[in-house]
Amino acid sequence: MKFKSKYIAPIGADGIHVLNTGDWRTQRPVIDHEKCIKCGICFLYCPVNSINKIEGEFVISYDYCKGCGICAHECPKKAINMAVEEGK
Repeated sequence: MKFKSKYIAPIGADGIHVLNTGDWRTQRPVIDHEKCIKCGICFLYCPVNSINKIEGEFVISYDYCKGCGICAHECPKKAINMAVEEGK
């Protein structure tokens, strides 16, 4: 099969459009750093890589977090709770 474009995914005239997928979220994960044992399971299971380790602590980038709750479900210490997103 021959494509008319050299790109499989559509792009705009100004390049690839990045979607702020965090806008879709109705719940947000909140890390209780007192309970967190820094095991990294939340980081490993996050499907959109919105959890990062910064200065020894795991933090969530809410720009891309979809609020799926996988991190909260997989946390062995239940250190992540899902909170209702304000204004949605």
